[in-house]
Amino acid sequence: MIAIITGMKQINWGILGAGNIAHAFMRGLNAVPEAAVVAVARRDSAKAEAFAAQYGIERWTSSYEDVLADDRVDAIYIATPHPFHATWAIRAAEAGKHVLSEKPAGMSRWQVEAMIAACRKHRVFFMEGFKDRVHPLFLEMFALIERGEIGTVRLVDAAFGFGGQHDPESRVLNPALGGGGILDVGCYPVELARKIAGIANGKPFLNPQEVRGSSHLGTTGVDVAASAVLKFEGGMLATVTTSLEAKMVWIRIYGEKGWIEVPGMSWHPAFEGGEGSFLLHQGDETREVSVTADRPMFAYEIEAACQAIQAGESESPAMTWEDSLGQAETLDRWLKQAGVSYPTSTVEGFAEPLHGKKLIRAESAPMRYGQIDGVNKPVSRLIMGCDNQQDFGHAGVIFDAYFEAGGNTFDTAWLYNWGLQEKLLGQWLRSRGVREECVVISKGGHTPDCTPKGIRRQISESLDRMGLDRVELYILHRDNLDLPVGELIDVLDELVREGKVGATGASNWRVDRFKAAQAYAQAQGKQPFAVLNNNLSLARMLKPVWGGCISASDPASRAYLRETQTAHLAWSSQARGYFAEADTKTNLGQQTTDDCFDGLENRERRERAAKLAKERGVSAVNIAAAYVLCQPFPSFALFGPRTLRELESSLPALAVELSEQELRWLDLDVST
Repeated sequence: MIAIITGMKQINWGILGAGNIAHAFMRGLNAVPEAAVVAVARRDSAKAEAFAAQYGIERWTSSYEDVLADDRVDAIYIATPHPFHATWAIRAAEAGKHVLSEKPAGMSRWQVEAMIAACRKHRVFFMEGFKDRVHPLFLEMFALIERGEIGTVRLVDAAFGFGGQHDPESRVLNPALGGGGILDVGCYPVELARKIAGIANGKPFLNPQEVRGSSHLGTTGVDVAASAVLKFEGGMLATVTTSLEAKMVWIRIYGEKGWIEVPGMSWHPAFEGGEGSFLLHQGDETREVSVTADRPMFAYEIEAACQAIQAGESESPAMTWEDSLGQAETLDRWLKQAGVSYPTSTVEGFAEPLHGKKLIRAESAPMRYGQIDGVNKPVSRLIMGCDNQQDFGHAGVIFDAYFEAGGNTFDTAWLYNWGLQEKLLGQWLRSRGVREECVVISKGGHTPDCTPKGIRRQISESLDRMGLDRVELYILHRDNLDLPVGELIDVLDELVREGKVGATGASNWRVDRFKAAQAYAQAQGKQPFAVLNNNLSLARMLKPVWGGCISASDPASRAYLRETQTAHLAWSSQARGYFAEADTKTNLGQQTTDDCFDGLENRERRERAAKLAKERGVSAVNIAAAYVLCQPFPSFALFGPRTLRELESSLPALAVELSEQELRWLDLDVST
């Protein structure tokens, strides 16, 4: 948790968006002595003025930017429609403002990650607004469950829906405005189920192991009714239901010794203050548990945010960053089951970075670069592996952050997700306008298509998918031992001469075959390989990760690379997370489930990496990556961060220099 230096007593708020929820926010804030609103913005200036007049707010404007630039404003409450939460949270963080975002925090886990990353970078507070996490009635319910008064919780049954006729252009039905029941109010049952599952397992919250759902979609493509079953660790189940067409409001929590029922307006008990209650059923007895709220429901949420900010905290225990990430991921899974997708996950709806500005390399970017023969651009030493991005919403967030950190080199392949990864990369390059600044690596000729005909077909398909006429580097994904190396060199040389490829390389090739290919190219005046692209990591690959995989960790391969100064691109450079265990497990000798890398010697290497990491003030993962980058030949590390946190945690490796003696010690060549 980041410690924020602050001497504030009263927190001055600015509000972005002045719709119905902002009115409720104001009624709550007026009951919090340590809070005041000093500015409000709404795109409709007349409505902004009317809002300010109603609540005695000194400044009103139609410009969100003006509120962020106001030196009097300490914190921002984001009350815009869902798709705009991420942009304005990031902009607020960049302006040094603390952030309280209306739920759902973002349109996807990837957006929430970007919001949190910005707040972490700029050292400001961030919280997603779920009022039940701090309301006295729910706190009493949570305490009762924690005390075991209904026994082990087995089932949560929760629903939130509202009826009525809706204009197809209204916010609740418009996909461009984040419409649909799941995001609008279905998020409440999900959040409650995750909280209670956490209590049942002695944790602050718990994410479901399984999400299985269904829905009825309206004419606009959003869910007008949806339901899901969530399965949690320990066997607890939750049924969550939402609707835009039928009013439904209930919470039932069933334990082995009793059950809880919250009648009436379950999600907004005593919304404006007053008495709320729930029923506790134990055997044949039922008693009403009443709780008095002395303020409106929003007041408790605002107070929790103010107290955390005043205490110098980056997050509130009521709704932590990890909690919000888990919430967003669970909603993503439900939406996928429901068949709902939003423009924000497409290139059309995510046509620019979330911060809304031109994508540029940050002045403080930590990236380092190298050169590869035949590639007329610098090549980032950490190369982004494009093999796990789920949609454009995911790819855009990760690729944007990598580029702003100085990364300019992307590795993909014809085989990856049957073309999706190449398509996403091409879309990103075009939408961000950075093609000329980037190095694109494509791979093809995977078994059984490592033939001249197969290679030609696959490079054509790859270029079509990416929308490119050329890639800077093309690598054969596998070797074909049934063909003379000359046939493969010949077709690659033709592709270079045709302008489709800048330089070439070989992945998962034995060194003897690589040498033979280089000798043939030299003798025939053909383009030689510029790179070898085998596995290389501090942990030795004990079992091939996939069939046909070859490592360059053996003495012969490394001697060849050192003698010839051939560039090497290491895949699985951090051994598939093997060294992350040294950062998260107290027992470094604990058996890992990864039989590709786990063994006695690799465990010793992992322990040494952890020891050196502690001395250097970095992580064992950083030492493992630095081991690859500090080899005595041109060495580049491929990595495939699935989250922004993984990307951020990898970058410190670029600043780690390892001596030859330290490399040998990590390699177990010397004991001290």
